[in-house]
Amino acid sequence: MLRFSRFHVTPGGVMSILVPVAALVGSMVALSVGTSFAKSLFAAVGAEGTTALRVGLAALMLVLVWRPWRLRLTRRDGTALLRYGAVLGMMNLLFYLSLRTIPLGLAIAIEFSGPLALALSASRRIVDFLWIGCAVLGLSLLLPVSGLSTGLDPMGVACALGAALCWALYIVFGQRVGHLHGGRAVAVGMSVAALVVMPFGIASAGAALLDPAILAFGLGVAALSSALPYTLEMVALKRLPKQSFGVLLSLEPAIGSLAGLAVLGERLSPTEWLAIACIVIASVGNTVSTHRNRVVLPATPA
Repeated sequence: MLRFSRFHVTPGGVMSILVPVAALVGSMVALSVGTSFAKSLFAAVGAEGTTALRVGLAALMLVLVWRPWRLRLTRRDGTALLRYGAVLGMMNLLFYLSLRTIPLGLAIAIEFSGPLALALSASRRIVDFLWIGCAVLGLSLLLPVSGLSTGLDPMGVACALGAALCWALYIVFGQRVGHLHGGRAVAVGMSVAALVVMPFGIASAGAALLDPAILAFGLGVAALSSALPYTLEMVALKRLPKQSFGVLLSLEPAIGSLAGLAVLGERLSPTEWLAIACIVIASVGNTVSTHRNRVVLPATPA
């Protein structure tokens, strides 16, 4: 917590804020850069194979770290974890399928509509309609439903919207297992996700998934886009107020767009940047203005 005197902030207080902020920003950067590198695997194993590599190797790392067999589960908890893992797997698969035809930043922005809609669904105040309007405007600039859209591939957009729905369900199901040990629950959920996506990956890429070079690259992608972001997010969650966490997380579509530009050379039009700005404003506005029953989005849902 910041310790204010009348005219200055102590160095310790500054560091107590800078460290978790840097951790959360680092988490989003690692996730976006890792996903950008993952997209370069599409030519070798396809989007489905890339998803299988990323989720499968991430599950293996999480199992080795957290040893989830120590988790004691009731039947109800086990069912909830199965649902949690299933939507996590489908969210990853649909998101990577969307990246075949639309830029990373725009896919993240569209995917953000799921948890944002979930957060706004609990709102009842007049000011919240402003954030809803911003979100709708942003999506209308991207979705092929009006003359305002930028002409994105309809199938890519549909996959991103499917990932958005899965992200909202991921939050709902995640809350139902929130009483369990966090690391072990995530390890179980990611393992279930791997079982969900692996058949798609095997059908798409086959034996190419076992190529040593591809496995090594996939391991790096899994570490950069899953293990590292999750670790950094845990640092941020423990030290940042929920409102600050939500505001910073709202920058993820913009960070994803910059990563796509830097790693993949994906250039966005002014209209597409405006759409991202509208969605970011809607997310920030909802986070700042809502103090009760607010959904705090995880930075690394995948």
